Amino acid sequence: MKAILLAGGKGSRLRPLTIHTPKPIVPIFGRPFLHYQIDLVKKLPEIDEVILSLNYQPRRIEEIFGYGDGLGVKISYVVEPAPLGTGGAVKYAGGTLDETVVVFNGDVMTQVDLATVLRLHRERKAKATIVLTPVENPTAYGLVETDPDGNVRRFLEKPKADQITCNTINAGIYILEPDTFDRIPKDTAWSIERSYFPSLVERGETFVAFVYQGYWIDIGTPEKYVQVHRDIMDHRFSAPPFEGSPQNFAMVSAEARIEDGATVEGPCFIDEGTIVKAGAHIAPYSALGRQCHIEEEARIDGSILWANTRVGRDALVRQSIIGRHCHIGRNSILDGGIILGDKSVVTDYSKL
Repeated sequence: MKAILLAGGKGSRLRPLTIHTPKPIVPIFGRPFLHYQIDLVKKLPEIDEVILSLNYQPRRIEEIFGYGDGLGVKISYVVEPAPLGTGGAVKYAGGTLDETVVVFNGDVMTQVDLATVLRLHRERKAKATIVLTPVENPTAYGLVETDPDGNVRRFLEKPKADQITCNTINAGIYILEPDTFDRIPKDTAWSIERSYFPSLVERGETFVAFVYQGYWIDIGTPEKYVQVHRDIMDHRFSAPPFEGSPQNFAMVSAEARIEDGATVEGPCFIDEGTIVKAGAHIAPYSALGRQCHIEEEARIDGSILWANTRVGRDALVRQSIIGRHCHIGRNSILDGGIILGDKSVVTDYSKL
C-alpha cells in the first residue's frame, strides 16, 4: 500500500520564510515538518512506500529525506512538470497504482488513527473516504455535508451563516481507490476538492466520511505555525522533542551553552550549538534553532528563531519568527508579529 504526500506547494502564506525553504521542510523544533507526517503514515503497517509529490524546490526536499534510509519506510519522488493542483498531483503520482492509496495534503498535522479510517473504508467498500474535522467557525472554511450514515452528500464553499448545516471541514486526509483516477485529466491542473470529490457524489459512488474529533491543524500560516509549537510544548499534540516531557519543560540540548546569569524559562526549546550569554533571557514558548547566538541582556519572548541567527546585546524579540542566518542588532526591538526571511539584517537601535 502506498501513501502520497502532496508536498508541492510554494507556501505563499508563510513568505518570506518559504522563499528559500519549501513549506514541507519548514522546521518545527529544528525538525522538517514532513517528518511528522511520515511518522504518522508509518503507524499504518500496510504502507510500504511514501511517494512525495513535489514541484517547488524539489531538490531541497530530496536532500533531506533521500530514499528513506533510517526512516523505516521507502521514500520515492514524483516531480510535477508544472503545478497540477491537488487532483492533478494525485493522478500524476498515483496514475499507475492498482492498490488503495492514502493521500495527505502537505500542510496538515494530526494524530488521526489511520488504521481506523482504513477499516471504515474497507467495511463500506468505499471508492473514497475523506477525513473531516469539526471547527468552531464554519464560515471560514468549505464545509462537507454528510447523511446520517456517513455518506458525503455535498460540499459548501465558505457558506454564509444561513447556509450552515454542519461544522465539519475537509481535514486533507483521504483514502482512495485508483480505479477512480481515470476521471482526472492527464497533465492538467485539477482540484481533488472541487472536481474529483463532487464527481463521486454525482455518480452515486460510495464516498464516506470519517469524522475525527482529535488534534488537527493546518500549519500554512504564520499564526498556525507558531500555534503548533505551543501545542507541542503544552502537550496538546504529542510529538518530538516534547513527547513524554514534564509540563513547562525547558528542552535544552546538551550541546547548547547557557552561560551563568542567563535565564531560561520553560516551556522552551534550545537546539544544539546555540549560545545564550550571561544576562540574556529566554522566555516561555521560545524556540531557538541550531547555532543561534543570543548576546548579553537580550530577551527572546515567545519567538521562533531558525538556525544560525544572532541577536545582539539588549535586543528584544517578542512574538516573532526569524529566519536563518539573520542578524538582529543591539538594542533593537522586534515586538509582535514580525516575520523576517533568511539573511535579514536589523541594524542597531531599530524598532519594528
